[in-house]
Amino acid sequence: MATTAPPTNTKPTPNLGAPRGPPPQSTKPSQISRPPSNPFLTTATLPTLAFPTLEPLTLTTYPSTHLRLPLRKDILHRAVIYEADSTRQGTANTKYRTEVHGSNRKIRPQKGTGSARLGDKKSPMLRGGGVAFGPKPRDFSTKLPRKVYDLAWRTALSYRYQKGELLLLEDFAELVNVHPHSAPRYLRDLLKHNQMGHADGRTLFVTLERREGLFGALEVDGMGRQARAVDVLDVDVKDLLELGRVAMERSALEFLLREHESDLVPGLRLDAWEKSQARMGTGMGMGNGPALGQAQAAVSA
Repeated sequence: MATTAPPTNTKPTPNLGAPRGPPPQSTKPSQISRPPSNPFLTTATLPTLAFPTLEPLTLTTYPSTHLRLPLRKDILHRAVIYEADSTRQGTANTKYRTEVHGSNRKIRPQKGTGSARLGDKKSPMLRGGGVAFGPKPRDFSTKLPRKVYDLAWRTALSYRYQKGELLLLEDFAELVNVHPHSAPRYLRDLLKHNQMGHADGRTLFVTLERREGLFGALEVDGMGRQARAVDVLDVDVKDLLELGRVAMERSALEFLLREHESDLVPGLRLDAWEKSQARMGTGMGMGNGPALGQAQAAVSA
């Protein structure tokens, strides 16, 4: 008769001399921490166009922190609502019954007439009386953090750039050697020829300051259906998103970019960009500094 061997213990004997702690984890390439990418490595390049011929002159580059931002509809919506609330006058005013001029005498006796009880003639139920819960002058403006608003500005410009709807014009975009009486017809034909008029969604011209020839031609009756022209002090985020495309002077674009970069650290602003371009010696910058300084001085004046 065969004897059965007793079952052996298959559980491994713990190594009491081994150091305790979590088991070592394998380091994968995706888990290795990498330094953040340099936003100056990717740039946005725009051709500078002559006006009114719209012939390309030079190429101008800007960092991705200013013209290659992802689309953020939520931030754009907050900025548009903030601007719309700021433009509301809030001057609607009605008189309550205590503010209406007239006697406080009771119109009829409280009982015995068979009609509804009434007080004085200034009652809100009577014609010519006060208004119950009517509007009063108030401030409709809302608050929005400055950094969020500046991000919305650059997001709107980036959206136009990425769709190819941002045209960069040379400084002093003016209708030269065009008679004021012929300027509207000349500008209408120019917009139609370049597919920038009413049939193609209209065009917004943004200049550093008022250009009499361009602004005067667009102020003629009927020209508002073709295009609009504003300076940098009157443009807002809604204007950048409203029309079909934006044609902006280079000095005006640089002014707006410098005014709306408070959410960026100093190392990512345009000053740092110009210094990095100067060290690289590429010669691809945003134009000469004195011209930009003169443009900013003209706007502040």
